[in-house]
Amino acid sequence: MRFWRFIKYEKPYLFVYIGSFLLVMGIFFIDPRMSWHWDTFLYASALILLLLCGFFVHRYLKNVHASEHMHDDDTEHLSLLSESYHLTMERMRKEHIRELNEVQSRQKEHYNFIVSWFHEIKTPIAVMRLMQQTEVDPKSLEEELSRIEQYVDQALYYARLDSFNQDYEIINCDLAPLVKEVIKTHSKNFISRKIRIALQLESTIVQSDSKWLQFIINQLVTNSLKYTADQGEISISTKITVEEKLLLIRDNGIGIDSKDLPRIFNRGFTGTNGRQLIKSTGMGLFLAQELSYKLGHYIICVSELGNFTEMVIHFPKNHDPYQQTVRQNAKTQ
Repeated sequence: MRFWRFIKYEKPYLFVYIGSFLLVMGIFFIDPRMSWHWDTFLYASALILLLLCGFFVHRYLKNVHASEHMHDDDTEHLSLLSESYHLTMERMRKEHIRELNEVQSRQKEHYNFIVSWFHEIKTPIAVMRLMQQTEVDPKSLEEELSRIEQYVDQALYYARLDSFNQDYEIINCDLAPLVKEVIKTHSKNFISRKIRIALQLESTIVQSDSKWLQFIINQLVTNSLKYTADQGEISISTKITVEEKLLLIRDNGIGIDSKDLPRIFNRGFTGTNGRQLIKSTGMGLFLAQELSYKLGHYIICVSELGNFTEMVIHFPKNHDPYQQTVRQNAKTQ
């Protein structure tokens, strides 16, 4: 019964009242100057008992009201502990709502990406089906297969983004061979569109995960190819300063509108170019930047509409993810 549970938690008040009454009665009883009258003692005991019952009934009703309206901001708190619990619960409730909103936002973003991905991958599939009914052009077939591979890789890396910390290994990576490997995968595209590639690569060792870093570079090169006209030029170079090491990927393509530039790394952002010129999921640059952050790098973009776009991957020397990983593994072991 709720009332008896209430009495169980109110025992300190009950003991204080009984103890105080007995203490006062004891003092009167042992004082030789006072005459003891049992009828007065019983009368006082009845009054104390009545007052005690009234106090507990009032407090019980206050507790019932407080428990039934605990989520109301104007509810009176019956103790300092009650107020602390209320503040803690309110803080937890707000945190829960915030986390729930984040989960719902991620779910919506995942849904939007999946829907967009399905629409994007249907295009090369439709082209390949059309090729079945006509004379197959090997060059066009290769391009469509490359697009499908790119979309599938993008979806796989996006799906593994949340479990990144279980699937990476920080080692010393040389940027030059990584870049050349990426260029090799796009060689047919460079040749067919007569896009010049200018490489100014020196052996540059950075601490990263070679697989993830190659994916990042591939996304940036793919983006440059996408927005560079035929017979254009893409240059890739490395640079070392006192504070950091840099990988620069520059094209003389259509450039990026200044109003779009601050948002190009946002999830799902396609911008003016992506909407008007080429269909895009808006996930390539987002994935590249997110993975860069996780690896201890970051990407910036400098662009001028109609002239050029330059993506720069920064590898800060004062942030060594390799050493951090070694220390974390040592602590775990």
